Formats: sequence, C-alpha cells, structure tokens
Amino acid sequence: MRRTLSVLLGLTFWLTWAGATTIDNSDVEDSVALLSKITGLQPLKKVQKDTITREGVRKFLEEKLKEEVKPEQIRVEELTLKRFGLLPKEFDLKGATVDLITEQAAAFYDFRTKKLYLLEGDDVKMPGGGEDFGKAAQKMIVVHELAHALADQHFDLGKFIKKSRSDDASTARMAVMEGQATWLMMESMVAGLGQSMRTMPSMADLMGASASQAMAAQYPVLAKAPLYMRTSLIFPYNQGLKFQHAVVQKSGTAGFTQVFRQPPVSTQQILHPEKYFAHTEPLKVALPETPKGWKIVSEGTAGELEHSVLLEQYQSKAVAEAISPSWRGGTLALLEPKAKGSVKNALLYASEWEDAASAGKMFKAYCQVIGQKSANVKLEVDSTSSCSGTSDDGPFHVRLSGTRISAVEGVN
Repeated sequence: MRRTLSVLLGLTFWLTWAGATTIDNSDVEDSVALLSKITGLQPLKKVQKDTITREGVRKFLEEKLKEEVKPEQIRVEELTLKRFGLLPKEFDLKGATVDLITEQAAAFYDFRTKKLYLLEGDDVKMPGGGEDFGKAAQKMIVVHELAHALADQHFDLGKFIKKSRSDDASTARMAVMEGQATWLMMESMVAGLGQSMRTMPSMADLMGASASQAMAAQYPVLAKAPLYMRTSLIFPYNQGLKFQHAVVQKSGTAGFTQVFRQPPVSTQQILHPEKYFAHTEPLKVALPETPKGWKIVSEGTAGELEHSVLLEQYQSKAVAEAISPSWRGGTLALLEPKAKGSVKNALLYASEWEDAASAGKMFKAYCQVIGQKSANVKLEVDSTSSCSGTSDDGPFHVRLSGTRISAVEGVN
C-alpha cells in the first residue's frame, strides 16, 4: 500500500518551510551536544555533511526508487490505491511522489552513507520573518537531521524501518523517526527561550497543526495532491511529533530509546498513544475467498490512517473522526485474472471493528463510498447487512457480519 512513499520518506527528509541551509562544523558539534544532553544518547562518531542541488535531490530520489522498488511493485501499489478509492484513476504515483518530496526537501540524512545533505541555492522562499528568522529556521532544520544521525548511530534506522511487519507498521516506524526528530527540533528552539516541551503539554498539538498548515500553504504541488498523498506525507511529522510528546510525558528521557526498542505496530498507536501504552495490537483479518480464475498480485494492510483518509475524502472529516478510531484491523488485496493479456483488476477487502455498532456505521459509509468512487452505480441489494450492484468498475458485493466487513469489487 505504501511501498513507494515509504522508501523515499525512509530517507528521513526534513520537509518544511525553510530555504537553503548553511552550517559549519562547530554548529554541528554544538547541536549534537545539545541533542545528546536532551536524549541521553552519546554521539559515537562525527557526522559528515555535504551539499546537494534541488536537481540533485530529484536524481537521488529516482535512483533510490530504482534500487529498492521494482516497476511491478509500483504498478500494483498504484492500482490498489486507485481501486480502494484513495487515488484518482489517472494519477502517476511514482512521478507525483518524487515531485512532492523534491519540492519540499531542504535537507536530508542518508543512513546508507551516514551523511547529512543540505540543499544549496536559494530557490526556496522563506514565508517571511526576515534574516534572523531564516537563520533560526536553518538551525532547526540541521537539528532535525542531526537527531536522525544520532538515532541512526544507536538504532540503525535502515534496519529499523525494514523490520516492520506490515505497511501500516512501516508508517508507524516512520512516524517514530520523524516525530522524534521534530520533537527534538522544537525542544532545541524553546530551550533557547528558557523553556521545555516537557512542561508545555499543549505545545505538540500547536506545533503539529502549525507545521501542517504552513506546508500545505507554501507548496503548490503538495496543495494540489490528493488527500491521501498530503496526509501520508505530513503524518510522520505532525502525528509523530504528538506521539513522541506523549511518550516523553509518560516515560521521560527513557522515551527517546523506548520508541525504537519497543516501536508502535500501527498508525492507530501513533494516532492514539494510549493504545501504544496498552499494547493494543491490530487484528489479522482474513480476506474473502479469491474468485476462480483470479489471482492475488498484491496484499497489504489497510490501517486506521487509510480508513480515516477514505472517510474524510468521500464523507467528511467529522465522519472520519467518529468512525476510524474504532478500527481493529484491515486487509486489502489486488486481483488480476490468471489469463494473460487481460487489463482487468479487482479488489478484496476485509476489516474488523470494535463493536457491532461501529461496524454498522462503517458498513453504511463504505457502501456510500463505493457509490461515490465509481460511476453509473446501480444498487441491486441495499440492506442493513448487504449492499451489492454494478458500476463502470464492475460488480461489487459488500457484507456486514457482526464486527466484520468484507467486500469483493470488480468481479462476480
């Protein structure tokens, strides 16, 4: 579900509202010393740095994707997201992902080369605030990336992100990396004012909302992207920040190592830290039986994050906030005919919910989503436990049984 975006975000980019960055070795050493004092993690080696142009960033991203994601993986990921309704039918997932990150990247830490890269040039405009603001923003960016470097020395971020058990867990781990780095960046900023995030319980919510608004307002590619792409891109930063804040509030300094040694296993645990503390894990949900003549070409997790975006996109944010927290597990699979040469595809979907009431609400909403994401929908059955019919995307069958919802879309 998120392979393409995960590979690129796994580079630990800092995506923000700042421009070109300049930093000397003494600034790096001072920032690492501050981070070590805050986290209790001692630096094990000096961090190397280099500069890169924006065109260099694009080339780097394209090469990274070519190395780690096969064209077939991107193809089926894109088709799955389109079938589920999260992306428009004509959307170019690979191209849009590269465009989005290239547009916003100000710096990044590459955990393969163990090097910090800073954007050179002045093609990224500051949103105001003058020269002093610009220097402060540059320092914040460097602190964010050095936080990645320090964490990498202790927890090997490359291995950390690859150990996830599902797509949803992978996104949760990205939120750990970006959320911690963002929290430490904010802490370094308020420390200069004699304050601490630890004694400011509402600061994480405020900072997270401000960062989201600033990013969406400044970047035209991001502003025009589908809701799923915008949310997935920003989620590790703003929601990860809130998650790390909750862990530090509960566990103190130990929280900086806790999130790597005992990482969250779902986006739900990121969105609701109390579920992380309670060790509430997702349920494994079996898919409906694969129809004869078809084969599964891609299978993955549909987490609370995907359900929240789906409901907000086709219903409303209020509906998403009312239903998605009751998610307990979800699975998606893309089907294609076994016969060669066919361009058809279909979708299997199944999810579990906390109780019958929440499952009933999601069932009703999902049937409405099918009616909105497809054209020329004709309902043949529409009851409290079943909806089925046809559309330009083929036949569909959705069932509700207790706390479980299942669907077959695109095949009889």
